[in-house]
Amino acid sequence: MHPAPRALRRAAVAVVVLAAAVSCAPQPEEADKPSSSAGNACEKGELATRTSGKLTIATDEPAYEPWFKDDKPANGKGFESAVAYAVAEQLGYGKDKVAWQTVPFNKAFAPGEKTFDFDINQVSVSEERKKAVDFSSGYYDVRQAVVALKGSKAAKAKSVADLKDVKLGAQVGTTSLNYIDDVVKPKQAAAVYAKNDQAKSALKNGQVDAIVVDLPTAFYITGAEITDATIVGQFAHQGGTPEQFGLVLDKGSALTSCVSRAVDALREDGTLAKIEQQWLSDAVDAPVLK
Repeated sequence: MHPAPRALRRAAVAVVVLAAAVSCAPQPEEADKPSSSAGNACEKGELATRTSGKLTIATDEPAYEPWFKDDKPANGKGFESAVAYAVAEQLGYGKDKVAWQTVPFNKAFAPGEKTFDFDINQVSVSEERKKAVDFSSGYYDVRQAVVALKGSKAAKAKSVADLKDVKLGAQVGTTSLNYIDDVVKPKQAAAVYAKNDQAKSALKNGQVDAIVVDLPTAFYITGAEITDATIVGQFAHQGGTPEQFGLVLDKGSALTSCVSRAVDALREDGTLAKIEQQWLSDAVDAPVLK
Protein backbone atom coordinates (compact mmCIF):
# COMPACT_ATOMS: atom_id res chain seq x y z
CA MET A 1 0.00 0.00 0.00
CA HIS A 2 1.41 3.35 -0.90
CA PRO A 3 1.67 5.94 1.90
CA ALA A 4 -1.04 8.67 1.66
CA PRO A 5 0.10 11.79 -0.14
CA ARG A 6 1.20 14.61 2.16
CA ALA A 7 -1.63 16.90 1.03
CA LEU A 8 -4.23 14.24 1.84
CA ARG A 9 -2.78 13.74 5.33
CA ARG A 10 -2.95 17.51 5.96
CA ALA A 11 -6.62 17.59 4.89
CA ALA A 12 -7.49 14.74 7.26
CA VAL A 13 -5.85 16.56 10.17
CA ALA A 14 -7.79 19.76 9.31
CA VAL A 15 -11.09 17.87 9.40
CA VAL A 16 -10.31 16.47 12.85
CA VAL A 17 -9.36 19.90 14.17
CA LEU A 18 -12.49 21.47 12.72
CA ALA A 19 -14.70 18.80 14.29
CA ALA A 20 -13.10 19.39 17.66
CA ALA A 21 -13.57 23.14 17.34
CA VAL A 22 -17.25 22.71 16.54
CA SER A 23 -17.80 20.36 19.47
CA CYS A 24 -16.16 22.84 21.84
CA ALA A 25 -17.87 25.96 20.43
CA PRO A 26 -20.25 27.71 22.82
CA GLN A 27 -23.83 26.62 22.14
CA PRO A 28 -26.73 29.09 21.76
CA GLU A 29 -28.22 30.29 25.00
CA GLU A 30 -31.50 28.69 25.95
CA ALA A 31 -33.26 32.02 25.36
CA ASP A 32 -32.12 31.91 21.72
CA LYS A 33 -33.60 28.49 21.14
CA PRO A 34 -37.25 27.99 20.33
CA SER A 35 -38.84 27.35 23.68
CA SER A 36 -40.74 24.12 24.07
CA SER A 37 -43.54 26.23 25.55
CA ALA A 38 -43.52 28.84 22.76
CA GLY A 39 -46.39 27.08 21.07
CA ASN A 40 -48.38 27.46 24.28
CA ALA A 41 -48.08 31.26 24.45
CA CYS A 42 -51.73 31.40 23.37
CA GLU A 43 -52.90 28.45 25.44
CA LYS A 44 -56.64 28.77 25.86
CA GLY A 45 -57.73 30.30 29.13
CA GLU A 46 -54.12 30.71 30.25
CA LEU A 47 -53.16 34.04 28.68
CA ALA A 48 -51.24 36.72 30.56
CA THR A 49 -54.35 38.85 31.06
CA ARG A 50 -54.80 41.83 33.39
CA THR A 51 -56.64 39.63 35.84
CA SER A 52 -55.66 35.98 35.97
CA GLY A 53 -58.38 33.76 34.58
CA LYS A 54 -60.40 36.74 33.31
CA LEU A 55 -60.50 38.68 30.05
CA THR A 56 -61.13 42.42 30.43
CA ILE A 57 -62.81 44.03 27.42
CA ALA A 58 -63.44 47.77 27.13
CA THR A 59 -65.79 49.95 25.13
CA ASP A 60 -67.28 53.44 25.35
CA GLU A 61 -70.48 54.59 27.02
CA PRO A 62 -73.06 54.86 25.62
CA ALA A 63 -72.55 51.72 23.55
CA TYR A 64 -74.32 52.54 20.30
CA GLU A 65 -76.49 50.31 18.13
CA PRO A 66 -76.10 48.36 15.91
CA TRP A 67 -72.72 47.61 17.47
CA PHE A 68 -74.30 46.91 20.85
CA LYS A 69 -77.89 46.48 22.02
CA ASP A 70 -79.71 48.44 24.73
CA ASP A 71 -76.43 50.10 25.80
CA LYS A 72 -75.41 46.82 27.49
CA PRO A 73 -72.13 45.46 26.09
CA ALA A 74 -72.27 42.41 28.35
CA ASN A 75 -75.51 41.03 26.90
CA GLY A 76 -73.84 39.54 23.81
CA LYS A 77 -76.23 41.39 21.49
CA GLY A 78 -75.13 43.72 18.71
CA PHE A 79 -72.29 43.17 16.25
CA GLU A 80 -69.35 44.17 18.45
CA SER A 81 -70.65 42.52 21.60
CA ALA A 82 -71.09 39.29 19.64
CA VAL A 83 -67.61 39.63 18.11
CA ALA A 84 -66.07 40.31 21.52
CA TYR A 85 -67.55 37.14 22.99
CA ALA A 86 -66.59 35.09 19.93
CA VAL A 87 -62.98 36.27 20.29
CA ALA A 88 -63.09 35.56 24.02
CA GLU A 89 -64.37 32.04 23.37
CA GLN A 90 -61.63 31.50 20.79
CA LEU A 91 -59.10 32.54 23.43
CA GLY A 92 -60.57 30.13 25.96
CA TYR A 93 -62.69 32.52 28.04
CA GLY A 94 -66.39 31.80 28.39
CA LYS A 95 -68.96 34.53 28.94
CA ASP A 96 -68.63 34.17 32.72
CA LYS A 97 -64.89 34.90 32.44
CA VAL A 98 -65.34 38.21 30.60
CA ALA A 99 -65.35 41.53 32.49
CA TRP A 100 -66.45 44.74 30.75
CA GLN A 101 -64.94 48.15 31.38
CA THR A 102 -65.94 51.64 30.23
CA VAL A 103 -63.21 53.55 28.36
CA PRO A 104 -63.91 56.73 26.31
CA PHE A 105 -63.34 56.36 22.56
CA ASN A 106 -60.34 58.69 22.35
CA LYS A 107 -58.67 57.30 25.44
CA ALA A 108 -58.74 53.78 24.04
CA PHE A 109 -56.00 54.50 21.49
CA ALA A 110 -54.22 57.38 23.27
CA PRO A 111 -50.63 56.82 24.46
CA GLY A 112 -50.24 55.26 27.88
CA GLU A 113 -50.69 51.93 29.64
CA LYS A 114 -54.12 50.38 29.26
CA THR A 115 -56.38 48.97 31.94
CA PHE A 116 -58.01 46.47 29.55
CA ASP A 117 -56.89 43.41 27.62
CA PHE A 118 -58.52 44.70 24.45
CA ASP A 119 -60.96 47.44 23.47
CA ILE A 120 -63.72 47.07 20.87
CA ASN A 121 -65.34 50.34 19.82
CA GLN A 122 -65.35 50.87 16.05
CA VAL A 123 -61.72 51.97 16.16
CA SER A 124 -60.23 52.09 12.67
CA VAL A 125 -56.71 50.79 12.23
CA SER A 126 -54.27 53.51 11.13
CA GLU A 127 -50.51 53.93 11.01
CA GLU A 128 -50.79 57.01 13.24
CA ARG A 129 -52.69 55.13 15.93
CA LYS A 130 -50.28 52.20 15.70
CA LYS A 131 -47.61 54.48 17.14
CA ALA A 132 -49.44 54.45 20.48
CA VAL A 133 -51.25 51.09 20.57
CA ASP A 134 -51.36 47.63 19.04
CA PHE A 135 -54.19 46.46 16.81
CA SER A 136 -55.50 43.00 16.09
CA SER A 137 -56.30 41.87 12.59
CA GLY A 138 -59.30 43.74 11.23
CA TYR A 139 -62.66 42.28 12.23
CA TYR A 140 -64.84 44.48 10.01
CA ASP A 141 -64.31 46.31 6.70
CA VAL A 142 -66.08 49.66 6.93
CA ARG A 143 -66.89 52.73 4.86
CA GLN A 144 -67.80 56.23 5.99
CA ALA A 145 -71.14 57.74 4.98
CA VAL A 146 -72.94 61.08 4.94
CA VAL A 147 -76.33 61.51 6.65
CA ALA A 148 -78.56 64.54 6.01
CA LEU A 149 -82.20 65.51 6.56
CA LYS A 150 -84.46 64.63 3.64
CA GLY A 151 -85.10 67.51 1.27
CA SER A 152 -82.07 69.50 2.43
CA LYS A 153 -79.35 70.85 0.18
CA ALA A 154 -76.90 68.31 1.58
CA ALA A 155 -79.29 65.43 0.81
CA LYS A 156 -79.11 66.30 -2.90
CA ALA A 157 -75.32 65.90 -3.05
CA LYS A 158 -74.11 63.41 -5.65
CA SER A 159 -70.38 63.96 -5.32
CA VAL A 160 -67.72 64.95 -2.82
CA ALA A 161 -67.55 68.37 -4.51
CA ASP A 162 -71.25 68.91 -3.78
CA LEU A 163 -70.46 68.74 -0.05
CA LYS A 164 -67.90 71.54 -0.01
CA ASP A 165 -70.50 74.24 0.62
CA VAL A 166 -72.43 72.48 3.41
CA LYS A 167 -71.83 72.47 7.16
CA LEU A 168 -70.61 69.02 8.19
CA GLY A 169 -70.13 67.48 11.63
CA ALA A 170 -68.56 64.38 13.17
CA GLN A 171 -67.32 62.89 16.41
CA VAL A 172 -63.87 63.97 17.56
CA GLY A 173 -60.94 61.63 16.91
CA THR A 174 -62.79 59.57 14.31
CA THR A 175 -61.96 58.66 10.75
CA SER A 176 -65.37 60.21 9.98
CA LEU A 177 -63.87 63.57 10.91
CA ASN A 178 -60.74 62.77 8.91
CA TYR A 179 -62.86 62.19 5.80
CA ILE A 180 -64.42 65.64 6.22
CA ASP A 181 -61.06 67.36 6.69
CA ASP A 182 -58.96 65.35 4.23
CA VAL A 183 -61.40 64.25 1.52
CA VAL A 184 -64.24 66.79 1.41
CA LYS A 185 -62.18 69.79 2.57
CA PRO A 186 -65.30 71.92 3.07
CA LYS A 187 -65.27 75.71 2.99
CA GLN A 188 -66.62 75.78 6.55
CA ALA A 189 -64.67 74.02 9.30
CA ALA A 190 -66.33 70.84 10.50
CA ALA A 191 -68.35 70.92 13.71
CA VAL A 192 -66.69 68.52 16.16
CA TYR A 193 -68.56 66.66 18.89
CA ALA A 194 -67.45 64.59 21.87
CA LYS A 195 -70.13 61.97 21.20
CA ASN A 196 -72.15 60.81 18.21
CA ASP A 197 -75.31 61.61 20.17
CA GLN A 198 -74.34 65.28 20.10
CA ALA A 199 -73.70 65.13 16.35
CA LYS A 200 -77.12 63.57 15.79
CA SER A 201 -78.79 66.24 17.91
CA ALA A 202 -77.02 68.95 15.91
CA LEU A 203 -78.34 67.43 12.70
CA LYS A 204 -81.91 67.27 14.02
CA ASN A 205 -81.69 70.85 15.28
CA GLY A 206 -80.29 72.21 12.02
CA GLN A 207 -76.94 73.21 13.52
CA VAL A 208 -75.21 71.21 10.79
CA ASP A 209 -76.40 70.23 7.33
CA ALA A 210 -75.02 66.70 7.48
CA ILE A 211 -72.94 64.40 9.65
CA VAL A 212 -70.40 61.73 8.74
CA VAL A 213 -70.52 58.33 10.45
CA ASP A 214 -69.66 54.75 9.52
CA LEU A 215 -72.14 53.13 7.12
CA PRO A 216 -73.85 50.68 9.54
CA THR A 217 -74.37 53.54 12.01
CA ALA A 218 -75.81 55.64 9.17
CA PHE A 219 -78.36 52.93 8.42
CA TYR A 220 -79.30 52.67 12.08
CA ILE A 221 -79.66 56.45 12.46
CA THR A 222 -81.90 56.78 9.40
CA GLY A 223 -83.88 53.65 10.15
CA ALA A 224 -84.49 53.98 13.88
CA GLU A 225 -83.38 57.33 15.27
CA ILE A 226 -83.88 60.17 12.78
CA THR A 227 -86.42 58.79 10.34
CA ASP A 228 -86.62 62.05 8.37
CA ALA A 229 -82.92 61.71 7.56
CA THR A 230 -81.38 59.90 4.61
CA ILE A 231 -78.02 58.44 3.64
CA VAL A 232 -76.59 60.80 1.03
CA GLY A 233 -73.87 58.35 0.04
CA GLN A 234 -70.70 56.65 1.12
CA PHE A 235 -67.07 57.55 0.48
CA ALA A 236 -64.83 55.37 -1.62
CA HIS A 237 -61.89 53.76 0.16
CA GLN A 238 -58.87 56.03 0.17
CA GLY A 239 -55.76 54.63 -1.50
CA GLY A 240 -57.67 51.51 -2.52
CA THR A 241 -57.22 49.96 0.95
CA PRO A 242 -60.34 49.06 2.92
CA GLU A 243 -60.74 50.81 6.24
CA GLN A 244 -60.94 48.21 8.98
CA PHE A 245 -61.99 48.17 12.61
CA GLY A 246 -59.46 46.42 14.84
CA LEU A 247 -59.34 45.43 18.48
CA VAL A 248 -57.11 47.83 20.44
CA LEU A 249 -54.41 46.50 22.76
CA ASP A 250 -51.66 48.05 24.84
CA LYS A 251 -48.53 48.87 22.85
CA GLY A 252 -46.34 45.76 22.81
CA SER A 253 -49.01 43.63 24.48
CA ALA A 254 -48.16 39.94 24.83
CA LEU A 255 -51.74 39.24 23.78
CA THR A 256 -51.66 40.95 20.38
CA SER A 257 -50.64 37.91 18.32
CA CYS A 258 -53.07 35.66 20.22
CA VAL A 259 -55.98 38.04 19.67
CA SER A 260 -55.09 38.45 15.99
CA ARG A 261 -55.01 34.66 15.57
CA ALA A 262 -58.45 34.48 17.17
CA VAL A 263 -59.86 37.14 14.81
CA ASP A 264 -58.26 35.45 11.80
CA ALA A 265 -59.77 32.09 12.80
CA LEU A 266 -63.22 33.65 13.15
CA ARG A 267 -62.90 35.23 9.71
CA GLU A 268 -61.69 32.00 8.12
CA ASP A 269 -64.41 29.77 9.57
CA GLY A 270 -67.16 32.22 8.60
CA THR A 271 -68.11 33.27 12.13
CA LEU A 272 -67.52 36.98 11.49
CA ALA A 273 -69.64 36.83 8.35
CA LYS A 274 -72.48 35.16 10.27
CA ILE A 275 -72.35 37.78 13.04
CA GLU A 276 -72.32 40.55 10.43
CA GLN A 277 -75.32 39.01 8.68
CA GLN A 278 -77.21 38.82 11.98
CA TRP A 279 -76.55 42.32 13.28
CA LEU A 280 -75.63 44.46 10.28
CA SER A 281 -77.81 42.91 7.58
CA ASP A 282 -79.80 46.15 7.24
CA ALA A 283 -76.67 48.02 6.20
CA VAL A 284 -77.17 47.41 2.51
CA ASP A 285 -75.17 49.27 -0.08
CA ALA A 286 -75.36 53.03 -0.56
CA PRO A 287 -74.30 55.16 -3.56
CA VAL A 288 -70.62 56.05 -3.67
CA LEU A 289 -69.79 59.76 -3.67
CA LYS A 290 -67.31 60.35 -6.49
